[in-house]
Amino acid sequence: MAHSTTSSALQVPGGWRVFGVGAALLVALPILMLLTQWATFGDGEQDIWRHLLDTKLDRLTLNTLLLLAGVGALVTLLGASLAWLVSLCDFPGRRWFDWALMLPLSIPGYVMAFVFYGLFSYSGPLQSWGRATFGANFWFPDLQGALGVILVMSLALYPYVYLLARAAFKAQGRNLLDAARLLGHGPRAAFWRVALPVARPALIGGVALAAMETLADFGAVSVFNYDTFTTAIYNAWSGLFNLAVAAQLASLLLVFVALTLLLEHYSRKQARFTQDERSRAAPRFQLSGIKAWGASLWCALIFLLAFGVPLAQLLLWVAQTWRGELDSRYPTFLLRTLELATLAALATVALALLLAFIRRLPPGRWQWLERLSVRLATLGYALPGSVLAVGIIIAFTALDQRLQAWLGGGAPLLVGSVFALILAYLCRFMAVAFTPLDSALERIKPSLCDAARSLGAGPGRLLRSLYLPLLRPGFLTALIIVFVDVMKEMPATLIMRPFDWDTLAVRIYQMTAEGQWERAALPALTLLVVGLIPVLLLVRQSGRG
Repeated sequence: MAHSTTSSALQVPGGWRVFGVGAALLVALPILMLLTQWATFGDGEQDIWRHLLDTKLDRLTLNTLLLLAGVGALVTLLGASLAWLVSLCDFPGRRWFDWALMLPLSIPGYVMAFVFYGLFSYSGPLQSWGRATFGANFWFPDLQGALGVILVMSLALYPYVYLLARAAFKAQGRNLLDAARLLGHGPRAAFWRVALPVARPALIGGVALAAMETLADFGAVSVFNYDTFTTAIYNAWSGLFNLAVAAQLASLLLVFVALTLLLEHYSRKQARFTQDERSRAAPRFQLSGIKAWGASLWCALIFLLAFGVPLAQLLLWVAQTWRGELDSRYPTFLLRTLELATLAALATVALALLLAFIRRLPPGRWQWLERLSVRLATLGYALPGSVLAVGIIIAFTALDQRLQAWLGGGAPLLVGSVFALILAYLCRFMAVAFTPLDSALERIKPSLCDAARSLGAGPGRLLRSLYLPLLRPGFLTALIIVFVDVMKEMPATLIMRPFDWDTLAVRIYQMTAEGQWERAALPALTLLVVGLIPVLLLVRQSGRG
């Protein structure tokens, strides 16, 4: 009798799966539209592809792989080391660095790129001072190319790894590190043998987010004149005026994304680490002497490079230009930015929670379709926002034509609407919301879910009463990251925004497109300050946890 009760409790209504798969396919619609462009392969496309194969494709592939490997290695080093130090070690300034190291999350990568380029380029103030002081033979590392873009993007993206790793380290049970101490392990051995393996799902999730953001970046690589698949996509679209080739190149970029997600999935498949809910805060290792000051200097160096230097340079530029730039338009820029970010963040995180939840429902007949739809829905993060916008425009233009024929005319309903722009954000940032939630779900003991189901809890009650309370830190992390990322998103907003819906990111584009870095400083600084508010909220919430 108990067996039949348990079995009936494990039956899952098909509506959850149907709704989840349908929502995932809607988010994947732009990607599917890109794949259909391979059907367009005329003489013009053949000539362009022949030119790419003869001159650029091998270099584009090598540059993309080098950038991916360099940023992946550096964000892992920065994020994991900083998270370990502030979570489980005591040293001077630890409490301040604990929240301050999250602040670079509010700085867009393209803003950090033009700030660093202006400071450290050959004609910048640092090298000019060096030549004036030490002579014409003054040597400085060449940041024009791979080295510069890897450094800038790693400083901009390490908070993804830091946030997830910090949460994972703080959630570890005290008994694990107590056991390490009893076995005579110091901080270094405890990190490699205990803390790092347990935090691996969160680390992999953060690195995957950084890798996909790296693949999709256009602003930073353009500033440093570093050709990747993303620049080739833009050149095929804006320079060669061939949308089909741009979409075909974007679909090749999806191969890199799929490989990244497969590596992430395979890395987490072989091990599962859950959180001991009975544990208290993990003990901290007391650092002293040179180790303590070394930890402080390491945190201070990364904070200054990733936040202090860009902020100081923006303030200097704003002090020079604000009188001519600040006008009555800025409240509108700010309001539109906040409206779009709020709507997109709520919609994206709600859908990501649903997708992560249905993946953990008992296996069904169409489980392969669920997994495929989830994978498709999380591929968009590595594609440029403009390319995703093109996929949506292609699909919605066809739908608008059908609606106009059915309604007997009228203006387009979908293209140029807020709904179309929110869908672009959903596709672009679904992986950002999905990864923290999926990583948090990995730490929930399966026995808790099995016990709830055996007591008759259906999927809705299981989600409300069990998952949501335990997922609160991951939910808030996903919400804030998406909110900040939507505010910083430039290409999709520029192309798909409704009429007269300029945002801070659009204003930055308008100034940087003309090479007026100083005039771009005011909207960039405004975007930074606005982005600090949700980041500080995340700091406060995580501090309570």
